Amino acid sequence: MNAADLVEIEAIKQLKARYFRCMDEKRWDDWGQVFTEDATLDTREDAKDGFHEGRNRIQAFVSAAVAEMITVHHGHMPEIEMTGERTARGVWAMEDYLELKSDASYTIHGRGHYHEEYEKGDDGAWRIKSLKLTRLWVRHQGAPPQGIVDSGGHGG
Repeated sequence: MNAADLVEIEAIKQLKARYFRCMDEKRWDDWGQVFTEDATLDTREDAKDGFHEGRNRIQAFVSAAVAEMITVHHGHMPEIEMTGERTARGVWAMEDYLELKSDASYTIHGRGHYHEEYEKGDDGAWRIKSLKLTRLWVRHQGAPPQGIVDSGGHGG
């Protein structure tokens, strides 16, 4: 690894920080921009319909899944490897907590890992090319109100 790789790895860390912050702030237009146009999202451990292709489909799925939730996402201990001049892959330990806005008795709390591939665009910005969420542990407390699916399908 050289100094240039460390600069690129730091840019990827900043990308993932934006992913978490924009999701929790429900800034969906900004959140969508962290993905390549042809990105894939695999959260099938959380929801049977949790595989999506394309930035717009990913954004629509996740924004709908957590629209009524207050969310807090944390990413820790990134292991990022440069695989080419414009490609990289990484694994992040994660923890998330979701609480229904209208009824705090329904919560989801989980831990696991994000397995990701990244691509640097022609504009010089890194984006997530593929994301797979794997769970080590997840707890659902309370019963979801009518219209909320108890699948944990919050998309990450």
